[in-house]
Amino acid sequence: MGLSNVGAALRVRLPELGERMAERIRAEVESYADDSLIPFASLMESCRGNADLLLGRFAYGAEPDVGAAQHTGRLRAEQGVPLADTLHAYRVGFELLWSEMVDEARRHPEVTDAELVAGSSEIWALFGRYAEAVAAAYREASAELALQREARRSALAEALFTGALADRTTPWEAARQLGLPERGPYAVVAAAVPDPGQEPLPGIEAALRRSGVPSVWRLLPDQQIGLVSLGHRDAETVSLRALRRRRARVGVSPRFDSLRDTPQALRFARLALAGRPGEGPGVTRFDDSPLAMLVAAAPAEASRLVEVALGPLLELPEAERARLLQTLGHWFASGGVAAGAADGLFVHPNTVRYRLRRVEELTGRPLTDPMALADLGAALYALRLLPS
Repeated sequence: MGLSNVGAALRVRLPELGERMAERIRAEVESYADDSLIPFASLMESCRGNADLLLGRFAYGAEPDVGAAQHTGRLRAEQGVPLADTLHAYRVGFELLWSEMVDEARRHPEVTDAELVAGSSEIWALFGRYAEAVAAAYREASAELALQREARRSALAEALFTGALADRTTPWEAARQLGLPERGPYAVVAAAVPDPGQEPLPGIEAALRRSGVPSVWRLLPDQQIGLVSLGHRDAETVSLRALRRRRARVGVSPRFDSLRDTPQALRFARLALAGRPGEGPGVTRFDDSPLAMLVAAAPAEASRLVEVALGPLLELPEAERARLLQTLGHWFASGGVAAGAADGLFVHPNTVRYRLRRVEELTGRPLTDPMALADLGAALYALRLLPS
């Protein structure tokens, strides 16, 4: 009964208690000292609301209501206040409130020592309950905010890659929100996804960030694509090293300076990926082959080159066509050495020579003629990049 009178007396002084709590918290908790982050009026309102519920528990036995604590937890998460500071502020508030209750109890002779001891246990049990509610609401709000930020980040990245930014968002504003510099050089990376949903370059963004290289990434069903800033002096070397460590099939675009060119750079990165020889992992840069630039710049003309140079060969039954094209590709890759191509194909060198003669017969282009070789090599490269 005694503490109920104490609670009722203190509830009359709620405005004063709320202000004193807010002042104590601002003095003792660093994050709360910034008025631009947590306005003082908002802090006082929060203190009064929480104090009112606590004092109501003592004044008339109200059931504990953690609604105000949950609201505070969500609000502080949205404001970016660390959870540790939020819980510290609650502890400061509870300590001040209990100190005021003890002082007020001295004015009420009916309050016994046993009631004060019980009240102390009660208020710290309530603190545990409130702190748990604050932390749960804070974490829930933080998770929601993280999902919202990631969705926003993903949408902005998608807009950069596709060139579909909204009218109200410029590429440079998108770059700022994504943590990228507003000026190049940049490069786009495309890595083949081994299985849907599986990242071929796990942890790449964090690894590059630790090396001072900002980047942003998107996981698509068939590829993981990234926009990498190369403004740092060693950014390209660092990026290529990190990409090679992931043991994935990767294509890298040429450098470019304007974010408006990101969609075209993505196309170049995909062409570099598609043109990577063999089936194993590795990094292929678009600039590693001038032919790639020609094929990408003129796909229609490149397709026509394939028809002219390889047309009769492409009309063969699928199995024979694939065998001859594979042999020709291995022969080019081995520098025109039949034995080297045979090793890669696991056949006898004479088998390679026979197949090459068959290619010469079908195409009418002798492999001893440099011009014919150039036509066949360019057509073979174009066929690999433009399989359609």
